[in-house]
Amino acid sequence: MSARIIALHEQSTERSTVTAVAERALAAIERYLDRCKLSPHTVKAYRRQCAAYVAWLAEHAAAHPDAFDDVVGAEAAVTAWRRHLLKVRKDSPSTVNQARAAVTLMYEHAAQLRIKVKSATVPRPGEPDALTRQQQGALERAAVRRGVRDAAIIYLLLYTGARAEESVLDLEDLALTARTGSVRLHGKGDQVRNVPVPAPARERLSAWLLERGSDPGPLWMGQRGPLTVSGITQVVLAAGEEAGLKGVRPHDLRHTYATRLRQEGADPAQVQALLGHAKLDTTARYFRAGQAELEAVVERVFD
Repeated sequence: MSARIIALHEQSTERSTVTAVAERALAAIERYLDRCKLSPHTVKAYRRQCAAYVAWLAEHAAAHPDAFDDVVGAEAAVTAWRRHLLKVRKDSPSTVNQARAAVTLMYEHAAQLRIKVKSATVPRPGEPDALTRQQQGALERAAVRRGVRDAAIIYLLLYTGARAEESVLDLEDLALTARTGSVRLHGKGDQVRNVPVPAPARERLSAWLLERGSDPGPLWMGQRGPLTVSGITQVVLAAGEEAGLKGVRPHDLRHTYATRLRQEGADPAQVQALLGHAKLDTTARYFRAGQAELEAVVERVFD
């Protein structure tokens, strides 16, 4: 038996048509998010993901002219985008699932289409993808070669464990002296935490502040204005490429920070507080040794 197609919109055959429909849907979900009861962090993330989907669809409209015609066309388009996020952008499964949830909500509230797209498989919690000390050193050197601002961004991520969205800071979020430092991070669920900034990051951040100046406002400035989450991610990707670490992203630096804390003796409660995890179970993954670490322990003990 063939699947029943629910045609809720007039069939789209031209790129300009599907793009226009997608932009109207984006405007509609923006209005919905303005009045919904989701957390501010989730609203911000959903706005970003829906906008990213509409931008992607504009580039691939020829392959998905029916993306807003019916459930079949919508699911095909979102599945293709999901594949793009996983295979091309190398997004984590959790990020992909957040994107899928955002776009599913957009289709439901803006196009009256209830779609079902397979979620990305989240790996069983275990040792996260952290940089080795050699890789971290290579990344730091590449960042320094790229300039004062990029070095400050990379060092902030590596030495505070900030999420990409948390690293979009204002000058007032940073407090530095010659001997101490802290950064105010706005985390998930509208939670705010103050994280110490160790000496290596203080040095790079201080150098950037000298170049940036003391005017209030966004901490990270580029040629086109303040850097967004996407801009910060591009800085990390570019530095990673130059260091021979293709595909490295801000969350890899966060994993590296947490792994270093555990390796140097921090306990789960300390790591939880520094990372801003709501549940200790999330932090526990950093305390599960991976295969490489187990092999190293055995070699060291029985050498």
